[in-house]
Amino acid sequence: MRILFLDLDSTSPDHLGCYGYHRNTSPNIDKIAAEGVRFNNYYTSDAPCAPSRTALMSGKFGIINGLVGHGGTAGDMKLEGRTRELMGKLSSGGAFPTYLSLAADLNTVLISPFAQRHSTFHFYAGFNEILNTGKYGNESAEHVTPVALDWIQRNADKDNWFLYINYWDPHTPYRAPAPFGNPFENDPLPEWLTEEALDNHKHMVGSHCVHELNIDFRNKSYHSRPSPNFPRQPGEIQDMSDLRRMIDGYDCGIRYMDEHIGRLFAALEDQGVMEDLIIVISADHGENMGQLGIYGEHATADQGTCRIPMIIRGPGLKQGIADEGLHYHLDLLPTVADLLGQPAYPEWNGVSYAPVLREGADCGRDYVVVSQCAHVAQRSVRFREWIYIRTYHDGFHLFDQEMLFNLAEDPHEQRNVAAEHRDLCMEAVYYLNQWHDEAMKANPDAADPLWTVMKEGGPFHARGYLPEYIKRLEATGRGHLVPELVRRHPEEFPAEPNRNAGLLQARIGARMSGN
Repeated sequence: MRILFLDLDSTSPDHLGCYGYHRNTSPNIDKIAAEGVRFNNYYTSDAPCAPSRTALMSGKFGIINGLVGHGGTAGDMKLEGRTRELMGKLSSGGAFPTYLSLAADLNTVLISPFAQRHSTFHFYAGFNEILNTGKYGNESAEHVTPVALDWIQRNADKDNWFLYINYWDPHTPYRAPAPFGNPFENDPLPEWLTEEALDNHKHMVGSHCVHELNIDFRNKSYHSRPSPNFPRQPGEIQDMSDLRRMIDGYDCGIRYMDEHIGRLFAALEDQGVMEDLIIVISADHGENMGQLGIYGEHATADQGTCRIPMIIRGPGLKQGIADEGLHYHLDLLPTVADLLGQPAYPEWNGVSYAPVLREGADCGRDYVVVSQCAHVAQRSVRFREWIYIRTYHDGFHLFDQEMLFNLAEDPHEQRNVAAEHRDLCMEAVYYLNQWHDEAMKANPDAADPLWTVMKEGGPFHARGYLPEYIKRLEATGRGHLVPELVRRHPEEFPAEPNRNAGLLQARIGARMSGN
């Protein structure tokens, strides 16, 4: 058995041709989709990068494995504790690559710098070969493809391997080299991204809104300064020209990556292994391109961030079909075990969807729960045509505590209808509580890491940013937003721990009026 897994960072299915996008961004990916199974309602359980890949490789929800954020206690997996054996669970079958090695005798190979990017070294667990492309996830495809081609030319004709390749080009900052040009300069923008939509987005606040597309990690600030090193990436979106630059930059990243993927496929053809090769194409998360008024970021537990592509093509599997069932990305692990005729690792949280691949049978879940604790603290429930989003920390976006979107009528999440459908919100909360109860039963220490994040000061990409952001809001004529931000987030002013929200608002108001 030979398996190629392509992990395409920040790739939204909304921007792939095989998922209905009007631009020709992904001809090589589309060809594989036409030969296999395309999953239309496939979700990461935990976003963004580190939580998603940790959940996938461990087969466990973030609420159980412990890693749900990008810093603090929840930036690491939970320790196994006193029951840990000589070899921990990641080395005895719990990690996906380990399982493939033990259950199917596959040589497991990783081409990725990801573990180094987020200090998630458990990501390496079970790989026999690790090729770090060395730029902490700032790679372009031209840095990844030569490493992959070298391995393919030396090894592809051997039996029994699993090759995991990580591409980064759709991740900000958009980096397709200038000679690549812009194949989309004459293509229209997505129909829904109108001047009216942009005007509505100008009233929104928080990182990666149209006014602040970039984050300065060193100075803990959100800003609109463009980088001369990345001319495809704007610093703000104030008109339709800026909006085109943003969308074109993202789409060029996908197309540039797709052309490099085509080179891999050509090399595999030359090695004579494409016919019996299982190809899996997916992503760690999607990318908001206007959903919730956010651009170029994966910062929420919503449809834009958490819905991901999943395409599987291989010998003996169904061809040219689309599955509409609800699935998690970590369902892949028991699915592969099922296809191998082996029992799944007992602690995995996934459910096999092998019947889809074998017979085209519907075996989707009734609902899925997705989480985000790195930029905001949210959990969401996707059920039928709805997504319900519950916010515990808004990441300074001033989101409502409850949001509900009808994805059949409003796929880009522009109109919150929670107030109009209290019955559906209550149904979603029931599902959320049911999921939480089951997760906590399986939790070794009975601790929910979302609340660890909250107790440690909030999501990593919001923690400590509000003081500088208040200065920016005042300087850019948006000071009217400050009192509500301060009221919601008094924890951001640790020097004044005993002051209540009203006093903080008064202080800010006095400064704004010049008193």
